[in-house]
Amino acid sequence: MDTLEQYREQLDKLQNGDLDKLYISKEEFLPFRQLLVARPDFKHFFGIAQRGGGVIYTYMPEPRS
Repeated sequence: MDTLEQYREQLDKLQNGDLDKLYISKEEFLPFRQLLVARPDFKHFFGIAQRGGGVIYTYMPEPRS
């Protein structure tokens, strides 16, 4: 399974509630974000930057504005 497919699977799990949060490292961020912004439910994902460049994503029932 390639990396983008793994990201897609993790985003689906986050959306379905199988994951509470998803950590993406600094090195993974750009390819992951490219996939994330292409999703129709992009505004439901909320990322919080971490010290060191990683991001923790959660899924919100209501899209952000």
